[in-house]
Amino acid sequence: MKTRKPDRSLQVAEDLRDAIKLLMREIRRDAERHTSGLSLMQAMLLGAVGHQPGIGVAELARMKQVRTPTMSAQVKALEEAGLLARAAPDPEDRRRSGLRLTEAGQAMHNQLHAQRLDWLVQRVGRLDDAQLDALAAAIEPLKLIARP
Repeated sequence: MKTRKPDRSLQVAEDLRDAIKLLMREIRRDAERHTSGLSLMQAMLLGAVGHQPGIGVAELARMKQVRTPTMSAQVKALEEAGLLARAAPDPEDRRRSGLRLTEAGQAMHNQLHAQRLDWLVQRVGRLDDAQLDALAAAIEPLKLIARP
């Protein structure tokens, strides 16, 4: 195993943090322009429910680090908009009913996903071949960093 200078790890970590902040800022700006009248939180909730059908309100609140009443209000707004529906109550815990996307919610989720992917494809498309190769090579190390 190679030993590295702590200074290099520190510098790379600082540069990575700066790059991630810039990227997240641009992703948020783009998302705000393309949420089709939804709040950014509501758009993220559609994504979360789309990836985890049956998730409950309390689980969503923990995942998004907000209070349960706050999440309940967001879920209610999405239900009223016809984008989310509650499944039948859990037979083991009648207080809990999982959430699912409605047909309109799935269509909205797909549209938002396609818009986000298109935005990223356009940004990645600006890179020259060497930069694209470097980015591709960085994906696995980034995934390792992201794991708990």
